[in-house]
Amino acid sequence: MLGLLLGLAVTILVGYLIVKKYKAQFVLLCGGIILMCFAVLFGLGEILPANKSTGWVGFDIFEFIKNLFSTRAADLGLMIMAVGGFARYMDKIGASEALVNIAVKPLNAIKAPYLVLALAYIVGQILNIFIPSASGLGLLLMLTIFPILVNLGVSREGAAALIATTACLDLGPASGNAVLAAKTANIDIAEYFVGYQLKLAIITMLVISTSHFFVQKWFDKRQALTGGGSEYDASLEVNLDKQDKQASPVPAVYVLLPLLPLVLILTFSKLLVSSIKMNVATAMIISLFIAMLFEFVRKKDVKQVFAEMQVFFDGMGKQFAAVVTLIVAGETFAKGLTAVGAIDTIISGAQTFGFGVFLMTLVMVLIIALSAIVMGSGNAPFFAFAALAPKVASGLGISPVLMVLPMQLVAGIARSMSPITAVIVAVSGVANVSPFDLIKRTALPMAFALITVFLGTFLLYH
Repeated sequence: MLGLLLGLAVTILVGYLIVKKYKAQFVLLCGGIILMCFAVLFGLGEILPANKSTGWVGFDIFEFIKNLFSTRAADLGLMIMAVGGFARYMDKIGASEALVNIAVKPLNAIKAPYLVLALAYIVGQILNIFIPSASGLGLLLMLTIFPILVNLGVSREGAAALIATTACLDLGPASGNAVLAAKTANIDIAEYFVGYQLKLAIITMLVISTSHFFVQKWFDKRQALTGGGSEYDASLEVNLDKQDKQASPVPAVYVLLPLLPLVLILTFSKLLVSSIKMNVATAMIISLFIAMLFEFVRKKDVKQVFAEMQVFFDGMGKQFAAVVTLIVAGETFAKGLTAVGAIDTIISGAQTFGFGVFLMTLVMVLIIALSAIVMGSGNAPFFAFAALAPKVASGLGISPVLMVLPMQLVAGIARSMSPITAVIVAVSGVANVSPFDLIKRTALPMAFALITVFLGTFLLYH
């Protein structure tokens, strides 16, 4: 019980500091270190096994953190960094924008505004598989789908709310959360995506799309907004057209470049060619060099192409600073909670009071959801608590993937209900609407999505 009380006190402190905008990485690191110190001080648990100890328990805490950096940067971290670097390069050469432009073209032929809005969500969520940045995708869609919706009569708020949620599910091998989830569940990323994510995502996407149709239509009718006739919208379209004309056109074949990593990962997996193994990082690097060859042919300037490839490494560095460090900090905090015995106490208490898989999963999902809304991030809460999933799942006698799957999907969904998350702020800024007006419109579709993910996990996989 002492370990649980200590864990609860430190967790509340950590949550408070993160809400107050203290740097999440260092808050989680310090929280984990404090908990590990308590574990040593009160004899609640060990930090490192005797055969891996430095010889003094005080140094063992920092040896544990060093080991985390070493293993995560070399494996999981490398995958995430390669994904981030490739995404930056695709944006640099115009391939991401080309993919978005071609994907939204069919929507121009439909004249029913809220049907286009509903379909636009499906298109955006599929694009998110290949363009993993929620903010980046959101801004690209503001250049393409937003003017279409506004011209059809959807309000700025309705169109922006739809666009802000297009990356809410964090699907596919290009998602850092999905890569971490697969690693935590100890399964191949292709198996996680096709065998678990995809089935649940299709159902959830239909629910979100349908709810957007009715919710945005209701809000627009209630507020008597027309969307397409204001002076602001006209000036926005001029600005967007100007940006499109200024961007140098790329060959049509460039729309295939962002798809290459997914094709490689799914092809060379247990799903198709099982004799050849394809790691996420390997797929990204192969795809990078294929894209580089296309750039050679297009620009015929080796020096310029090599110079532009620097963005790949810049993207990797950004992912290390923002994501890999957060994973290490989150796992350090999780280690602290485990070391003081808080997790064991929760599991044994749940078993004593008859908390089954359903209620424990609900508790974990709610923790992630509330944290994501408060923090304005899907990464921070998932990275902080994902490491606990295997232990909790083991105590309940279920596969870790059945615990980590709803946690991972819920993190992205709940993020889209926060007024301080990057994509909400970015999209609302371009649309010239309040972030709080957006979350009023995203809250209900995302609430339906949360319920669908939670219940769908049990109906499909338990």
